[in-house]
Amino acid sequence: MRALAGWLLRLGGWRYHMPPPPCKRYVLIGAPHTSNWDFFVGILALWALGIRARWLGKKELFRPPLGWLLTLMGGIPVDRSRRKGLVDQVAAILREREVAILITPEGTRGKAPYWRTGFYYMALKAGVPIALGYADFRRKEVGIGGYLWPTGDLKRDFAAIRAFYQDKVGLRPEKQGPIRIREEEEEVA
Repeated sequence: MRALAGWLLRLGGWRYHMPPPPCKRYVLIGAPHTSNWDFFVGILALWALGIRARWLGKKELFRPPLGWLLTLMGGIPVDRSRRKGLVDQVAAILREREVAILITPEGTRGKAPYWRTGFYYMALKAGVPIALGYADFRRKEVGIGGYLWPTGDLKRDFAAIRAFYQDKVGLRPEKQGPIRIREEEEEVA
C-alpha cells in the first residue's frame, strides 16, 4: 500500500516528505482544509509515509454504505453537537496507545473565523508533540513540516503554528480562514 500510495501521489505531481517523529505518539494537524480532496491527498500521504494514523471526522460521514470503510481507514466518528469530554478522551487514547491522531483544526471545509484549539489541549494533556501536517495545493507538496511540543502558553505556541502555515494554500483558497484562535478573533471584532 505504501508504494502504491507514493506512486499515485507522484503520478498526480505531488511531492511528500516527513522528518522522523520524535516519538510514536502525537497529534497530527492537517491544514489548510478547504475541500474534500484534502482527505484523499492526506490519506495517500499518510500511507506513502508509513503513518498509521487515526483521524477524527463528523459522525455523519460514518453512515452506511461507506461508514465501515472509513472506520477501517482509521476514522473515529465524533458527535460535534456534544463538545464535552472529547479532549480528555483523545488524550487518554494518546497516553494508552502508540498512535498518531489526525485532526483538522479549522473544523470545516468552509471558511472558519478561527481555528479550534482542541488539538492543542489534547497534545498538552497527553504530553505529546503536535505534528504540523499540510497539503499545499499551490506547490503540490504534502507531508509533515515539523513538530511542536506544546508549552502551555497557547498564544506563543500558536504564533509558531501560524508562522508555519502562513504560506500554505488549500485547493480552494477563498475558503481558507485566518489562522487565529478564538480570543484573537474577539480582539479583532
